[in-house]
Amino acid sequence: MDEILRNTFIAVLTLSTGIHLWLARRHINFVSQHKNKVPDAFKKNITLKDHQKAANYAIAKSELGLKDTIVQAFVLLILTLGGLISMISHLFDPITSPLLKDAGIILSVMFLSSLIDLPFNYYKTFNIDEVFGFNRMTKKLFFSDLYKQIILGLCLGLPILFVALWMLQNAGAYWWIYLWAVWSVFNLLILAIYPTWIAPFFNKFLPLKDKTLKSKIIALLKKCGFKSQGLFVMDGSARSNHGNAYFTGFGKNKRIVFFDTLLERLNHNEIEAVLAHELGHFHHNHVKKRIVMMFVVSFIGLGILGYLKDQLWFYQGLGITEPSNGNALLLFMLVGPTFIFFIRPIMAFYSRQNEFEADRYAKMHSSAKYLKESLVKLYRDNASTLTPDPLYSAFYDSHPPALQRIARL
Repeated sequence: MDEILRNTFIAVLTLSTGIHLWLARRHINFVSQHKNKVPDAFKKNITLKDHQKAANYAIAKSELGLKDTIVQAFVLLILTLGGLISMISHLFDPITSPLLKDAGIILSVMFLSSLIDLPFNYYKTFNIDEVFGFNRMTKKLFFSDLYKQIILGLCLGLPILFVALWMLQNAGAYWWIYLWAVWSVFNLLILAIYPTWIAPFFNKFLPLKDKTLKSKIIALLKKCGFKSQGLFVMDGSARSNHGNAYFTGFGKNKRIVFFDTLLERLNHNEIEAVLAHELGHFHHNHVKKRIVMMFVVSFIGLGILGYLKDQLWFYQGLGITEPSNGNALLLFMLVGPTFIFFIRPIMAFYSRQNEFEADRYAKMHSSAKYLKESLVKLYRDNASTLTPDPLYSAFYDSHPPALQRIARL
């Protein structure tokens, strides 16, 4: 069985990496071929210069993504079949507590993975985004955010990691059900505290001061039957020139957040239309459905891990010489995404249908005209390509391509 798993893992990793590289290359070629002509639907609002900027931005990000994909696949092979996890495990042999040893192994591998990701994030921020005029982040702020992410990750991640490892060791045959329950509650707790405790750790949130816009938004909220804890403006301009708006939290902790960059670019009618789209997500319970979907997927995943944890071939097939609860959890976190790669088109399709539903809701409660105008401005100002490769877009994009979305509106 261990040889079957090893060969299957190599085949799946090779296939998924190959598909990703092929699709990315298709996307680069397609965008390049269509960058010298603005699609007819956008000729009145987007210049050829802006269109070419968006195309070149998409190409630059995709080319970086190609390199990242190759490195990530190589690192995964080194960690597993290359024996690096086993080597790291032996470094913790002097530790007598299985719980502390397992936690040390997992944290070491996660730290190593983060170090490998760091140059790509740095290059994306200070080379690609800088060249295309989107980066407003200083290097000091970049590393300050990184430090905060590490501290926050340890504060939130260590307790749930120790709980998981303790349950694997002491909670009996149905440990995975108990862990699933704890994991679900933990995620709901994070969603509840994110707006007031976590998000302000990185950004400043101030109440919306524009009285005219505020009254317009409050009227829309009443019309749609939506209650919010408040309307806030986030200092997105401190890090990026991109504009956005979003809902965060759930229950009584729901907040509506506008990037300051968004408020600078859109007029009041366009902002109302964007908000109506976000309210469409609320009306159709898209967030709740995704939470339920996440719980179902995690339940199935932990059930599979509950079986694999006690199978010697699971470890040996993936290059681990020393079976342990920590290694089982680590292998599951590292290898799992490789096997679920092929359901990405289904998830992307579902997400795009949600966007179409939210657009229809916005048409009913605001204005299709203003929503189109706002989207065109956001496509232009965020340098979102108008001509993605159709197959690449179908596989990855959570939002419909610009042409499809505008045509439906």
